Amino acid sequence: MGNCFGAKLSNSKSSSTYPSFSTRASTIDTSKNYSNGLGYSATSGSIGHSQFSAAASDDTCLNGEILPIANLKIYSFSDMKFSTKNFKSDSVLGIGGFGTVYKGWVDEKTLAPTKAGTGMIVAIKKLNAESTQGFEEWQSEVSFLGRLSHPNLVKLLGYCSEEKELLLVYEFMPKGSLENHLFRRSAAIEPLSWDLRLKIAIGAARGLAFLHTSEKKVIYRDFKASNILLDGNYNAKISDFGLAKLGPSGSNSHVTTRVMGTYGYAAPEYVETGHLYVKSDVYGFGVVLLEMLTGLRALDTKRPNGREKLVEWVKPMLSNKRKLKSIMDARMEGQYSSKAATLAAQITLKCLEGDPKNRPSMKEVTNVLEQIEAIKEKPKESIRKSEHSSSHQNRQSPRSRQSPRQTNDRESPRSRQSPRKPNDHGFSAGSGNIMR
Repeated sequence: MGNCFGAKLSNSKSSSTYPSFSTRASTIDTSKNYSNGLGYSATSGSIGHSQFSAAASDDTCLNGEILPIANLKIYSFSDMKFSTKNFKSDSVLGIGGFGTVYKGWVDEKTLAPTKAGTGMIVAIKKLNAESTQGFEEWQSEVSFLGRLSHPNLVKLLGYCSEEKELLLVYEFMPKGSLENHLFRRSAAIEPLSWDLRLKIAIGAARGLAFLHTSEKKVIYRDFKASNILLDGNYNAKISDFGLAKLGPSGSNSHVTTRVMGTYGYAAPEYVETGHLYVKSDVYGFGVVLLEMLTGLRALDTKRPNGREKLVEWVKPMLSNKRKLKSIMDARMEGQYSSKAATLAAQITLKCLEGDPKNRPSMKEVTNVLEQIEAIKEKPKESIRKSEHSSSHQNRQSPRSRQSPRQTNDRESPRSRQSPRKPNDHGFSAGSGNIMR
């Protein structure tokens, strides 16, 4: 998990650990019956109807929509206790800066709370009462996810605001986070294949492109592997909108805001000046692409000197085909062609440009990733192995074409050894991160 800078609660990673059903929330208009006692309305707060509208083009919205009002279920605190077995420890899915995420149960059609084991699973994020920025992030989640609808954004189904208790109810994502699949070495988690990584990257890119192409552009601000969640089919969905901001208006190119986010992913211009551009998100996407290509964390203090920061260490190698091969995640060996890897490295480099003006839009990034996915060329090594095997069989004499049993009887102990595993590139993918 990445360490965050700025306010304490910017390290809101609880939603990144919970694992999705596709049922859409039933309707309860938050503008009619939601009040938190603090003078804030989910639909009349900082994001008003006139401010937050979608562009006219269907293509611009990329299969998503911005709802005129938030469409969320409102729960009582007793509902939440019933749904989570009174927040028992065996219901915990994850813990982060915002608070704790619990597994809950609701009715599939009405979304009413149900007894554990009945209906469908949801993820319920409960604000830590000691959080200093918790209400602002909770408010941002309701404001943005309450009105944004897209296949690659996690669905917010409802919320609870009762006295000091603030909770959010999300769809459940059974495959967990991209971070877990990339970096947690466990027998229960299979390494992601090249094809799955591309699928995930494309889904996340579409989600960001949707945010960026609304009329009032949304800057996500905290794009990282732990905030990309996966449903049962490895479809990627962006979660955790606690740091999201509306983009610049009029002739302005950026908004100026307090620097918050996660070290290693935040764009350099934002860290240095507080100037936040739409394309600051593109930089973060480039960092995640680099993690997916290498299988290494953006920041890791366990790596040798000069290699702690992945971008600084690996970025110069992306334009060199020979060096690129040496940094690719060994767990994907033989699954991609040289052409596909080269194109992936090139678009990663463009995303990581120092000047935001030189970075591509997320729509352009999506198009390139889709082109890479369409490449059906076999890896050269696989072709050579296939040709070698065919040639070897054709050259065999009748005597050498004996049955496997006959052949094995004459094998020496040395020849019966198991094949050597592909060499790893020797990089450590530890979990330690550093703060700037």
